[in-house]
Amino acid sequence: MIFGDVPLDQAEGAILAHSMPGVRAGKSVRIAKGTVLTADHLRDLAEAGRDHVVVARLSDNDIEENAAASELAQALVPEPDAQGLRISGAGAGRVNLYATTPGVAVMDAEAINALNAVHPMITLATVPQFHRCDDAGMVATIKIIAYGVPRAALAQAADAGRAALRIARPQYSTATLIESRVGSAAMSDKGRSAMSGRLERLGMTLTDRVICDHTTDALAGAIAGAEGDVVLVLTASATSDPDDVAPQALRLAGGTVAAFGMPVDPGNLLFFGKIGDKPVIGLPGCARSPALNGADWVLERLVCGLALDQGDISAMGVGGLLKEIPTRPRPRTAPKG
Repeated sequence: MIFGDVPLDQAEGAILAHSMPGVRAGKSVRIAKGTVLTADHLRDLAEAGRDHVVVARLSDNDIEENAAASELAQALVPEPDAQGLRISGAGAGRVNLYATTPGVAVMDAEAINALNAVHPMITLATVPQFHRCDDAGMVATIKIIAYGVPRAALAQAADAGRAALRIARPQYSTATLIESRVGSAAMSDKGRSAMSGRLERLGMTLTDRVICDHTTDALAGAIAGAEGDVVLVLTASATSDPDDVAPQALRLAGGTVAAFGMPVDPGNLLFFGKIGDKPVIGLPGCARSPALNGADWVLERLVCGLALDQGDISAMGVGGLLKEIPTRPRPRTAPKG
């Protein structure tokens, strides 16, 4: 691509690099950047007192920005239905990719990095890996920065990023929330309401409420009898050890514990495992709040059929320091004085 300042009499057919005012029939007009200049545009600019203009010209080896963005989008999303993505129209060198289903964004980070390394004028920005996406939410944006890019570079970028992202859809439709209590204290609806909202965003619903005593036997019975596709356990007392009441209850019910604890705050005191084919998540107390916490990351990935083990949990520490909770009994910041 050729870019630079040229006299008006050499600018016809070139792409205007910057928006400029012109005059037509005695009235001010605005000529938008990216406009392919015609003889009428040049007369408008001359009427406004311009004799030079900054333009871009594509060579035979270049492809125009909108066509380039669209071509790259087609390479990234060759199967829109299977990938759960929709490609927008192109404008100003940009094409957006939108989710067509709730779920979790899954991408080949190495492929996307390779795409972005091909040419500085060819770019793809995405949401973070495993980001929860809503139906119609933006997942990525392609931007061709220049007015055109070399065809060879675009072909290389398209090959590097082919089918590099998708939305992992929820694989389950219902969940049972088991809440334990000590004694006969009244149960708050706060935790159930917060979890209902989380599940609704994933197209899931809660089964009937299950409340039991905070004992290993009672929880084991509730876990074994849970009707939902996913089992969630919210205990009256925080789970502070892999052999505490709730993990032991899962084992007693015939299930297994895959991981305990996570380097995400809030959300440290979480465990998860399985009973039969059902995922089981022992929720931390902070799950009673709708605010983001470590349980969200685990719930979203398990519900969308993505495998998790202790190694995956251990890798969540970078970026795992989430918003402080003002009412935390032991805040991170020591009191002054």
